[in-house]
Amino acid sequence: MIESNAAIEREYGPFPEAEMVNGVTFDGEQVWFAAGAKLQAFDPKSGAPTRSLDVPCDAGTAFDGQHLFQLADDRIQKIDPRTGHVLGTIPAPGQGRDSGLTWAEGMLWVGQYRDRKIHCIDPETGKILRTIESNRFVTGVTWLEGELWHATWEGDESDLRRIDAQTGEVQERIVMPPGSMVSGLESDGRDRFYCGGGKSGKVRMVRRPKRGSR
Repeated sequence: MIESNAAIEREYGPFPEAEMVNGVTFDGEQVWFAAGAKLQAFDPKSGAPTRSLDVPCDAGTAFDGQHLFQLADDRIQKIDPRTGHVLGTIPAPGQGRDSGLTWAEGMLWVGQYRDRKIHCIDPETGKILRTIESNRFVTGVTWLEGELWHATWEGDESDLRRIDAQTGEVQERIVMPPGSMVSGLESDGRDRFYCGGGKSGKVRMVRRPKRGSR
């Protein structure tokens, strides 16, 4: 297994009305984060707030290219990002014990926090199609260039893990600095991760180690 220390390139926030960052996603232009009663967005180049939507958002966030998906209690909401309207809901697999959400190849991937699981589900029905086990609390899930990554936060320690999408075997760890807990994970599709900073109200940008150094 490859292991390295996280290189935090930038911190965003804390943002107004965001006492807690519960989930993070990236729509190609803006970074969205779940802050309890509002889904907020900022420009990752300037760090300036850009949008906010009044929807309940107490856990993971995802974007499929057109819609936002947002965990709220025991359900996943499908949201029109232009209007903030909730277009539909499906049951969350953990029935409220979920944390972490991402979209990949027509499916939603959902972290089930203290149960240490990651589910692949049908985005239309919520049916669980496959489950991967972890040995740490799961606090974020994302894909980057065909690699499945998840974040952990347990015992005041956090890391980002690249795992085998079939077996769950940990192939790489990026260890976060002490006190830099991860509550939500998303990639920029190239070589960076956006990490929710929990009660700090911040979002941190972490560089994926270069191939030659991994």
